[in-house]
Parts: sequence; structure tokens; C-alpha cells
Amino acid sequence: METIFTPANEQSIALAAELIKKGDIVAIPTETVYGIAANACDGEAVKKIFKAKGRPQDNPLIVHICDNNMLYDVVKYVNADAQKLADAFWPGPLTIIMPKSDKISSENCAGLDSVGVRMPSDPVANAIIRASGLPLGAPSANLSGKPSPTSAEDVLADMNGRLPLIIDGGSCARGVESTVISVLEDTPVLLRPGYI
Repeated sequence: METIFTPANEQSIALAAELIKKGDIVAIPTETVYGIAANACDGEAVKKIFKAKGRPQDNPLIVHICDNNMLYDVVKYVNADAQKLADAFWPGPLTIIMPKSDKISSENCAGLDSVGVRMPSDPVANAIIRASGLPLGAPSANLSGKPSPTSAEDVLADMNGRLPLIIDGGSCARGVESTVISVLEDTPVLLRPGYI
């Protein structure tokens, strides 16, 4: 497979959105690290991420959204703790674990009935999500076990020939993975320390 490596612009964002809508995978920048994105509602598309990364399929993917309207396609409901966290830290590097809606593929969530959701602050990531009109499952864009990439060149080193498109949005503003908090129980639980 030939991998197109291109700067972020209107044309490349539109191309990324088209590939995602067709069930393909694309490497995109976020403010934390670069991610490999696919339509989170399409189990076959999500499987391509696991294959490209060599990632175990029992490791769920975080779903990226661009606005609150999209959130209600991804989760069954938003409780008070989730709403407080979203109001305080979105858009930004916080992932909130909530009960998943039936629209999100089982493959994306490794068969769990919950889903990690975040709203990135990176303008390129948001433009791609908005242009596709889809919530995107997106883990870091590296081979499993390798360091998470903070530049498009890092992604190219690992992923050249493994996916059709890498969007170069420059260096990641944060360079550290998102903080992950579960609000599935009465008391929120920190599952992964991150930038926040």
C-alpha cells in the first residue's frame, strides 16, 4: 500500500474525511499525540486500526468527537459527573468513560458496554471529524509497544505502507496522552494519568 504524506489543508482534510467515510483509516494530529482514525461505528474499519498497529483486539479505542451533539450518538447518557468534567476540560486532553450507545461498534470497545470519549482541541482533528460527520475511534499512530508519535514524521517511520494517508499537522501541542477518567460508578475513577 502506498501511503500519502501531506500537510493539513482543505484538500487533505476533505480527502481524510472521504477515506474515513469509505471505511478506511487515516493518521491525524491531535493536541496529545498522533492517532490512527476510523469510523467508530464501523467494526470492519476499526479492525484495520488493530491490524495496522499490531494491537491486541481486547484493547478498546478512545472515540473522538467534535461537538456535544455527536456525544449523544456515542453514549447512552451523560451523568452529572461526566457533564462537569466535559464542561471543565473539553475540548482538551481528557477522556471520559461512559456507557456506550448501540451506534458504536463492539470492535471499537473490545466488546465492553462502555466507551472512552474525548473532544480534541486540535483544529485539524476537529476539522476532519466535522468533515466526516462521524465519531472516530483513534489510538496512537504507532506500532504497538513503540513510543506514541508527536510528529507526522514519527508516524511515517512506523506506519509507511500500513495506511493510505498521513496528515501532517505539525508537532503535537501537548505531546502526552489524554487523562482517562471513568464515571461509570458513583465516584469517578482515574484510570490513566495524562496531561490534565
